[in-house]
Amino acid sequence: MRIAAATVSLHQLPMVLPLVEKPAGDGLRVICEIETTDGHRGFGMTGRWLGHGVAAAIEHDLIPVIRTMDIRDIEAIHQRLWPEITPRGIRSGAGMAALSCIDMAIWDAVGRSTGRSVAQMFGGARTDVPVYVTFGFGVYSEDQLVQLAHQLADEGFKCLKVLVGVAKGGIAEDARRVKIVHDAVGDRVTLALDANESLSFDQALRLCRMLDGIDIAFFEDPIRGNDARELADLRRMGRLPIAIGQFDGYASRFREWIEADAIDIVMANSMYNGGFTETRRVAALSQIYNKPLSDAGGGGLFSLHHVAGFRNGTMMEMHLGNARLERALFVNAPEPKNGRIAVPDAPGIGLELNRDLLRDSLVK
Repeated sequence: MRIAAATVSLHQLPMVLPLVEKPAGDGLRVICEIETTDGHRGFGMTGRWLGHGVAAAIEHDLIPVIRTMDIRDIEAIHQRLWPEITPRGIRSGAGMAALSCIDMAIWDAVGRSTGRSVAQMFGGARTDVPVYVTFGFGVYSEDQLVQLAHQLADEGFKCLKVLVGVAKGGIAEDARRVKIVHDAVGDRVTLALDANESLSFDQALRLCRMLDGIDIAFFEDPIRGNDARELADLRRMGRLPIAIGQFDGYASRFREWIEADAIDIVMANSMYNGGFTETRRVAALSQIYNKPLSDAGGGGLFSLHHVAGFRNGTMMEMHLGNARLERALFVNAPEPKNGRIAVPDAPGIGLELNRDLLRDSLVK
């Protein structure tokens, strides 16, 4: 079961928000497909930043050094790849995205060869998971936020995430938007916050105090750079659970946050942190320190596997824009029912690519 061939392609995929039909971030994605000597295939995906560079690194720098290796020897493959990505262990940028893409393709191929899903290879703790919905984008008016919140609550979702740091009127307007949603559906759902690392420490702390008395499930990526010392202070002074890790959530970074007492919820995203292999390390760390394991950052149906696979998995994110992208990209994307989503009943990642969309979305 050795690596025989690999292809990499760059795509501009539809990333549009419902209700307003406006873009919800960059739909640029890199897809790597790997084929083994005995005919098994697997794919991985990453994207959003430096897509051309990531695709080039996969094709010209990384695949050549692991071609002919046994695809089941994942640690050996990582040992071979790491010197190509960074000579001194710094984990960031295009190299990590490229590694993530390749690693996910490897796990997908191994799963397909054994007839087991990635979630089962992680441990198979459950076959479906609850979903929290990222819906509170700045492009929505307050009336549209309320409309969507009611709609999502009616569909059975129990946790909705509102973006903050997006309002033109600053954190006071952010707080008002959160309170309006809470007043509309607060008895039916729990709200969460996400600042996407857009606030200063002072802004984040003031926002926490403005929302005192509202049951907030977690505050994700609250401050710029997610400095461990500032996060620890915010966690203590703001009295909201802190969740982090969507784009730089590799194991040593989580260790830093945990040792600083700066984190409540571990959010891993295999599309950016080094792949399923690194997420397995993160999951082990989260279990050692009794931290719940979730996901964020548009990991979507890929992250479903670690949330379902590990026993401390909690909720999977459904980002409205990314969910729409996944419905177009995968011909068999599972749909949530009553606020939960099932692991696909197929091996590996369990998803099949829409070849027509890949052809039409290819970036030349």
